[in-house]
Amino acid sequence: MNARDKSYAESIARALTNPEEAAAYIEAAIEQDDTAALLVALRHVAQAHGMAEVARRAEVGDKALFKSLSDKGNPTITTVSKVLHALGLRLSVAPAHT
Repeated sequence: MNARDKSYAESIARALTNPEEAAAYIEAAIEQDDTAALLVALRHVAQAHGMAEVARRAEVGDKALFKSLSDKGNPTITTVSKVLHALGLRLSVAPAHT
């Protein structure tokens, strides 16, 4: 990774520690109606906060969290809810736009 790419990645990680930025990022992934995109977004936000710390706050094992948010992960709604809570976010439902 070159210096510019590293700087960009660090900038994104810093932004994702902001609850409003993280919520918007995850919401954009949800709107894609693509489970893989949601897992990537959750993983990026969790990584920005430190995966081990998120696992601790979510009361989920480190390995379980990594597996749940991996490319082949299939987290339960309970795990997603715990992770979001650990990130200072919450799951909510709104009417679909028509």
